[in-house]
Amino acid sequence: MSDTKAQLTINGKDPIDLPVYQGTTGPDVIDVRSLVSKGVFTYDPGFVSTAACDSQITYIDGNAGILLHRGYPIEQLAENSDFLEVCYLLLNGELPNPDERNIFENEIRYHTMVDQQIHEFFKGFPRTAHPMAMLCGIVGALSAFYHDTLEIDNHEHRIRAAIRIIAKMPTLAAMCYKHGIGQPFMYPQNNMSLSENFIHMLFGTPCDRPKVSPTIAKAMDTLFLLHADHEQNASTSTVRLAGSTGSNPYACVASGIAALWGPAHGGANEAVLDMLYEIGDESRIEEFILKAKDKDDPFRLMGFGHRVYKNYDPRATVIRGICNQVLEELGAENDPLFKIALKLEKIALEDEYFIERKLFPNVDFYSGIILKAIGIPTSLFTVIFATGRTPGWIAHWHEMLSESYRIGRPRQLYQGSTKRDYPR
Repeated sequence: MSDTKAQLTINGKDPIDLPVYQGTTGPDVIDVRSLVSKGVFTYDPGFVSTAACDSQITYIDGNAGILLHRGYPIEQLAENSDFLEVCYLLLNGELPNPDERNIFENEIRYHTMVDQQIHEFFKGFPRTAHPMAMLCGIVGALSAFYHDTLEIDNHEHRIRAAIRIIAKMPTLAAMCYKHGIGQPFMYPQNNMSLSENFIHMLFGTPCDRPKVSPTIAKAMDTLFLLHADHEQNASTSTVRLAGSTGSNPYACVASGIAALWGPAHGGANEAVLDMLYEIGDESRIEEFILKAKDKDDPFRLMGFGHRVYKNYDPRATVIRGICNQVLEELGAENDPLFKIALKLEKIALEDEYFIERKLFPNVDFYSGIILKAIGIPTSLFTVIFATGRTPGWIAHWHEMLSESYRIGRPRQLYQGSTKRDYPR
């Protein structure tokens, strides 16, 4: 228990003592759970000032531009680690030793295939279906195939489900793309890394299995890594809330995919490309910069600033270098769209208007450019985001079930009619 107390006085009544907790880092947290017994609730739309859980997975300090996974800075992980090692870290709490890493990677490798009936499942979707619609439905349907390991109170079952979901998500993501363009599904290859496999399954065909560029594979791996977890965001909180009901992991992850689909969350990098297309030409950049500065103009520069980070997004620092490497390898520096993007970036980093307001390019700005350069359509951007975020979702689900937890039940400020009689 906490020795520190906060006191709340309402209408001059006796003060209510509320415990104050300190995390290992970050702001203090006031425990308001006892208020319900006093007949009052707190009001916090969007839960922006409310801690709904305690967690040991990820820490963000938005003012300082810090992102830590299990204590490790994202910059160090991006430089020295890879996506699968970060998956292990998020799920298990520590980095793996060589033997643990080898076992984990082999388990992922040999769970990348999906049941052949899932191939048939895709036939129920029209070719024009949005890839996120397909992914949401397919992931939820996995519970019908793996019902033998759905005892959520069983630690081994949870780990087995986590490995299956992490392994199969890139395969399913690629299948969503292939179905939409009418090409045969490509089977994963056990001699490839996860990111190489993903590129292979996206762009390969039975007639042509192109060699995957190490630069492109590394870029994709880094994109997955940078999106692996981001604390209690909307989709992760959705997964936790669904999980608090005792729902199975596949349904919980499907709920996270549904939340991520929203343009205010996972669709931001797609919005960046839409903005670049709207600008259309370098000669119009100044016009749109002025529109962005006009508070009465609805136009907004997408991919700049961040709700959490009031400083430079630490993920953007990493991905900026990757972006340059990809554009150089593909010879895309002179592409009109990328020239607009690079000029916008330069302005945002030098213009006092953006500097004062801390409207720096964020991870969505650079990730959208990279994915476009690789040849991935914008409709698939959020699917790739979901693939990268899967280990974070499943790690939070696993953490919650490893401890005592309660079903989520937010309260409300009721503003409707009071009791009234039905007219006769």
